[in-house]
Amino acid sequence: MPDTDRIRPWAGNPRYWQLEGRPMLLLGGSREDNLFQIPDLDEHLDLLASVGGNYVRNTMSDRDEGNVYPYLRLADGRYDLDRWNEEYWDRFARLLRGTGQRGIVVQLEIWDRFDLTDAKGTGHWQRHPYRPANNVNYTSDETGLADAYPDHPAGDRHPFFHTVPGMGKYRPVYDRLRRYQERFVTKVLAHSLPYGHVLYCVDNETSTEPAWGLYWRDFIKRQAAASGVEVCVTDMFDDGWKPEESANIGLQLAHPELYDFIEISQVNSRNFGEEHWRRLLWVSERLQAHPRPLNHTKIYSAGRTAFGSGTPQDGIERFWRNLLGGSAAVRFHRPPSGIGLNEQAQACLRAARRAAGQVAFWHLRPHQELLVDRSPNAAYLAAAPGTAYVLFLCDGGRVTLDLAGAAGPFDLRWIDVGDGDWGPQAVVRGDQRLPLAAPSSGPWAATLQRRQG
Repeated sequence: MPDTDRIRPWAGNPRYWQLEGRPMLLLGGSREDNLFQIPDLDEHLDLLASVGGNYVRNTMSDRDEGNVYPYLRLADGRYDLDRWNEEYWDRFARLLRGTGQRGIVVQLEIWDRFDLTDAKGTGHWQRHPYRPANNVNYTSDETGLADAYPDHPAGDRHPFFHTVPGMGKYRPVYDRLRRYQERFVTKVLAHSLPYGHVLYCVDNETSTEPAWGLYWRDFIKRQAAASGVEVCVTDMFDDGWKPEESANIGLQLAHPELYDFIEISQVNSRNFGEEHWRRLLWVSERLQAHPRPLNHTKIYSAGRTAFGSGTPQDGIERFWRNLLGGSAAVRFHRPPSGIGLNEQAQACLRAARRAAGQVAFWHLRPHQELLVDRSPNAAYLAAAPGTAYVLFLCDGGRVTLDLAGAAGPFDLRWIDVGDGDWGPQAVVRGDQRLPLAAPSSGPWAATLQRRQG
């Protein structure tokens, strides 16, 4: 694929993506994060594409039942980190081929801290090939790795994420481990770099200092350059749910030369309603200084309240607030923390794709000031005033749209987010305060376009 056809910020509006030279709105949902490990991958990708989805997350993760590790397991049960398990890499290659054939963008995450923890009795580290007792390549003394890591990985105590010289917790004994890390990333890139539909995110919700991610960002960039291609790389910070207080998010916003896009999934955790909108716009507005795509590879939504994921309704609201707030990519997180690609997610994706087929989101900006008589968290609006509008009503109800000075007439089309189908349509006049009432309860979207001629 020519480098100009690879995924990159769109020349017409760098807050959105382009692939093969055409702008794209990325919409997704899938039942797993490490999608390459599922046995019925082709069927799942077909389902996603059939409802208008074109965006998946893929962590290079290996902790779930039925997963395989990247390394060869020997007869004694230990692993050889110098030899590959080809089944792992065949699964990865299958994902890259299948998504490429269907025009689905993959956001690839290299490291997931939850693969390497024993927290809450998971025992993921106890089984992992990187644990010294589980391989023939090194000992604890040679790497500084402990036999168990029972604490939640948010505490950032695992040496695995401090192997980079110059980091505050770095020790020279970690160098041996880092060589195996580099070998793994090199193998990932040997598979992925030939494909132009892949975005790169170093971590899943890291709490490690930025130097860790920037090391791997530079590593990926160098390998890409050596292969004659350019790729887009970022990192995902755990404290992104409160972006105005996060020095990490501030670093990303201020340094477009280091972070090609902003991955702000964590804003979809712990934040609800108007607070979610406020924090989303805080990031979106600050991107005006250095415009780049704003991605949400995880929208929490499955009813778990322990860390603020909220209900499926919360997830659907977040999905639409993200779209109307100017985000370039939105995806429902996998169960049990999200609704994945269940029937609710499928309907929401169909509805969003219908709206995007009527109005190009990259021409819109949030315009809440045009909504009159609005109750809190009842309605959200993005618009190119006088030309096009997309409205989202969280749970039916009504609101008034100020079309003063906007000459009509306008084509109004309702979309039932609950089932993904078209609702009523009408022609309405402009230059007025237009009352809009959802056809029924539940989430609804509406598009208004000024008639030409």
